[in-house]
Amino acid sequence: MDGFSDLSLFARVARHRNLAAAARDLGVTPPSISKRLAQLERRLGVRLLNRTTRRVSLTPEGELYLTNGSRILDELAELEQLVAKSRGEPAGLLRVNASFGFGRTRVAPAISRFVARYPTIKIQLHLSDRPVNLQDEGFDLGIRFGDVPDARINARLLMKNRRIVCASPEYLTAFGAPTTPHELTRHACLVLRENESAYGTWHFTRGKKNETVKVDGPLSSNDGTAVLEWALDGRGIAVRSQWETEALVRDGKLVVLLNDWTLPNADIHAIYLERHQLSAKLRTFVDFLGGELARQDVAIGDL
Repeated sequence: MDGFSDLSLFARVARHRNLAAAARDLGVTPPSISKRLAQLERRLGVRLLNRTTRRVSLTPEGELYLTNGSRILDELAELEQLVAKSRGEPAGLLRVNASFGFGRTRVAPAISRFVARYPTIKIQLHLSDRPVNLQDEGFDLGIRFGDVPDARINARLLMKNRRIVCASPEYLTAFGAPTTPHELTRHACLVLRENESAYGTWHFTRGKKNETVKVDGPLSSNDGTAVLEWALDGRGIAVRSQWETEALVRDGKLVVLLNDWTLPNADIHAIYLERHQLSAKLRTFVDFLGGELARQDVAIGDL
């Protein structure tokens, strides 16, 4: 095998830290990867990886090979992008991560329209119930809600969005509407178990005043769609995103509560690693996705 191919394979294994995961990513068998790695180490005359039955770790020589090799691979990718750009059409594979709800209803339909326009780009969409590490999992792009915590991550705002407290008219007729965040403790609240956030803890802000409320109720789930359906059924009060509730509020199926209080930021960003900022295919896709979401005119402005 040529040096670039070996280097690319090694970088993939190093990123996954697992031969089986790298094999699934490449569509080959773990023994074939192990054989390739052994051949590479024999050719270089050094051990690059420490192997166990579950994980692999880099030796000092492996760290050196990966650090400098990643730069070479990035330069090669940029060269290929320049050549592809010269023919007027971006090409290649993009791996995209998004949440289940937003990924299904907004990202997946946009991808369908995108590949119809740019058939030389392939996209793998991976949906998950929590954000993944782009570097470790090998994704080019992630769709994230809220603040971007890592300064090393590039981010582009795709859609303004806010979280709202809401309930069905039927629930409010039966149990009344809370007028302050603290009154939520006397209501059946529909709790979403997501990410690493404290379970059942809702944070409110109004001006300089902050209020944290520990809520509870008979129903909870790790799926936002289930929580929304329960709210529509009149089972309790929920916190959901504006992008998925705007039409329901407009149609009178949900009522916004505590509208003078704000919840933590839920703006929607496309995030990508620093080294991908010049990728023609990535830039084209992010521009397209941003335009698609803007045209849908969801989660813009006040309810």
